[in-house]
Amino acid sequence: MPNVLLIGGRGNIGSGLRTYLPKLDPTYQFTSVDLPGAPDKATATSAQDEFVYLDICAHPDQLSDFMQGRDLVVYLARKSPHEAMNQMTDLVFEALLKQNPVPMVIASSSIHAVDGAYSVDEGVLSILSERRFDDIPQMPERMLTTLPATPDNPYAREKKHVEEWIQRVADRGHSAIAARWGGINAQNKMAQERGYFSLWCHQEDAAQFVHACYTTYKSGTLKSGAHYFVVSDNTYNIFDIEIQRQEIGYNPVHNSESFYE
Repeated sequence: MPNVLLIGGRGNIGSGLRTYLPKLDPTYQFTSVDLPGAPDKATATSAQDEFVYLDICAHPDQLSDFMQGRDLVVYLARKSPHEAMNQMTDLVFEALLKQNPVPMVIASSSIHAVDGAYSVDEGVLSILSERRFDDIPQMPERMLTTLPATPDNPYAREKKHVEEWIQRVADRGHSAIAARWGGINAQNKMAQERGYFSLWCHQEDAAQFVHACYTTYKSGTLKSGAHYFVVSDNTYNIFDIEIQRQEIGYNPVHNSESFYE
């Protein structure tokens, strides 16, 4: 029975994990730690709803207590400005490393961790983002998940900080994965963001990813310290997901093009 602590489980990603992970394995049990008054974005009545309201930055020792005995910790929470976000990340990982044994951790990075490596406003990706597919002389090669973080803005640097912590935990012999989430929203719809269809991720596919990571961890074959792009199986993905398929058996079932048929 996987005993999971979600840090920020009422948001776009966490609400999807609470909804879809039990459909993949009904034995998943969640406790979600959220700020007091945080709105719950889950709409399915089947979404698990064991909540603890806690400002983890004000009470890090209580966060450490809630981590005790967990099989998996999923760190999803975010705050601003970026200095405060990095401080919260430090607190979360320091609490994690106090545990005995240390549970597996999946922590939120983002596709934006590699913002410095591409632009949807220039060249072929600009044409792709406008859905002018017939004007593209050759489809661009998808970016491999092994691409190191190339941050060029404060948000991306926050995510690099998370990925550095993930590697630090892995170097200590524990199981840790950074999830470079794509565009996830609670309605699983398209957004106005430029090129969103090429980086969209359905909540169910986010759950598929977490389940694949945890299953691989339990089998003893997890590549700890890895960072993976988490996007759906979109026809026009600009991020590659084949390494994830091979290493953890990630099997997304949705395609953003279903919104355009």
